[in-house]
Amino acid sequence: MKSTGIVRKVDDLGRIVLPMEIRNTFDINPKDAMEIFVEDDCIILRKYQPACVFCGETKDNVIFGDRRVCKACIAKLNEAK
Repeated sequence: MKSTGIVRKVDDLGRIVLPMEIRNTFDINPKDAMEIFVEDDCIILRKYQPACVFCGETKDNVIFGDRRVCKACIAKLNEAK
């Protein structure tokens, strides 16, 4: 893990502010969803990117019903017909 040297305090409501430089680097915008993970004694934040239900790909997804499916998996499903 790489240290940024940035320290922020938790406010009374349990919130912290992500510095603008980090938000810009990771393309995090207002209203973006964030995933929260815990690993050992670390809290990990990651921008939530819905993925294909079959392969986990996060790019080139389309909505089928209420699920995301990537174009590559759609092509494979069409071949299986």
